[in-house]
Amino acid sequence: MTGLSPRQALWLLCAFALIWFSNLDYRTLVKPDEGRYAEIPREMVVSGDWVTPRLNDLKYFEKPPLQYWATATAYSLFGEHHWTARLWTGLTGFAGILLVWFTGLRLYGREAAGYAALLLCSSLLYVLIGHINTLDMGVTFFITLGISGLLLAQVQANQKKQRKWMLVAWAGMALAVLSKGLMGLILPGTALLIYCAVQRDFSVMKRMHWLPGLLLFLLITVPWFALVMKANPEFFERFFIYEHVTRFTTKELGRYQPWYYFIPILLAGALPWTILLLNTLLRVIRNSKLPDGMFNTQRFLLIWAVFIYVFFSVSGSKLPSYLLPMFPALALLMGNYMVWMKSDALYRQIVPMLLVALGWIGLGLNVGRFADNPAQAVLYPQYAPWLIAAGLILLSGLWFGLRLLRDDRKQPAVLVLALASLLSGQIGLSGYETVARLRSARHIAQAISAEVKPSIPFYSVLTYEQTLPFYLKRTFTLVQYQDEMAYGILQEPQRWIPTVEEFVKVWAAKREALAIMPTNIYPKLLKLELPMTIIFQDAQHTVVKKP
Repeated sequence: MTGLSPRQALWLLCAFALIWFSNLDYRTLVKPDEGRYAEIPREMVVSGDWVTPRLNDLKYFEKPPLQYWATATAYSLFGEHHWTARLWTGLTGFAGILLVWFTGLRLYGREAAGYAALLLCSSLLYVLIGHINTLDMGVTFFITLGISGLLLAQVQANQKKQRKWMLVAWAGMALAVLSKGLMGLILPGTALLIYCAVQRDFSVMKRMHWLPGLLLFLLITVPWFALVMKANPEFFERFFIYEHVTRFTTKELGRYQPWYYFIPILLAGALPWTILLLNTLLRVIRNSKLPDGMFNTQRFLLIWAVFIYVFFSVSGSKLPSYLLPMFPALALLMGNYMVWMKSDALYRQIVPMLLVALGWIGLGLNVGRFADNPAQAVLYPQYAPWLIAAGLILLSGLWFGLRLLRDDRKQPAVLVLALASLLSGQIGLSGYETVARLRSARHIAQAISAEVKPSIPFYSVLTYEQTLPFYLKRTFTLVQYQDEMAYGILQEPQRWIPTVEEFVKVWAAKREALAIMPTNIYPKLLKLELPMTIIFQDAQHTVVKKP
């Protein structure tokens, strides 16, 4: 931002980095995603096979391996911890903020770049996904790298510089493909075609540097795909057909939501900048014209954001994190618009956020009322102080920021608002640790670790607790349960037990054995006269050993 010395800017960066990375190790891993994406790299390290991803020792072809490799590398260097499991997500999230600043600096100037970075690092959805172990932040960073490279290339008059930035764009798309599949290429490519059609200008296609770009893209992506298909001939159909066509066009995964599902996600995810976002979109739609022949970066960013929203809205599979690739582009648009915005206009757009902060505090005061079972009734009230603290920090930041805006001090006001929003989000997220045991098996692992030995078989009956393998450092034999491991079981059926009746026979033949099951299943197994001694039990799970 303008007005800051290099030393001040460095201290500011360190402060935001400290807040950003402060809680990666604090929270327990929760199911399903955090357990799954912590366990697959752990199994890579144990097996030494970094080509074929496995979950619970079963082939798992849903996603490419880049994040698995990064996390497995972190495990190898620093050990298996919460922070190493989340490190790739945290790093790519923070790197995305720096990338937005750099891109904004080159396209729109220093002040716009500073605003864009502050807006991105304090938007609620970006903060939350940046600290949860999923694949969405990694792919968002590399897609943004690809888009940034494209934009920076297209505004260059110098051919050498244009080629350099286009190679960055191709590399970004390639790494996005290795992060989460063909969406890393298809989505940016489709958005560019839409831009060309809207602008009635396809001249950008002549400036893509196709030959070196495609060579670089293939050099990055082809080796793993070639190796994994050589080791697993079935990979092509599963990955390229099922994961990219069937999942998008059907409701098979049970993630179907109505077309309006993403409206509240977008509005809440942009907090506390929601009104600014809507205002910016309207402004860019009305005022993003440039002379013919010039690449319109603002219009492309607008098209990208709208396309991502529409694309996933029509998909048969929807999750909140799917909107994440919109946010860097939206931050650049908002940052550029904020340069020209008067303090009083921003003041009017921030004032309604006071109600959000008060609502956050109200949620904390009443969170216990949302409990619908005894376990929640005990744990939810423990979350209340964290939610109240988060709301009070946001409220204080809004109050102070509004005072600065009233005094026409826009830059420090935005800084205060961003800092308060980031800190508030981190405190609210950290407080989730108080209720994490409702969605985690860490406490189970701690209770039974003395009974678990590599030589003793461990069965998972009619369930699979995603976080338990990571905490116990071992896999299980599934019993009458498949879910997302159905395809892996189909390829290697000898690795599971298809029915409880067969499990009873296997259990009887073992001298030592352990099993985990839903608590409501335990009485049914007792009726089958299965010899069992309970070593752990709560409302959700029961763990037994053979006496």
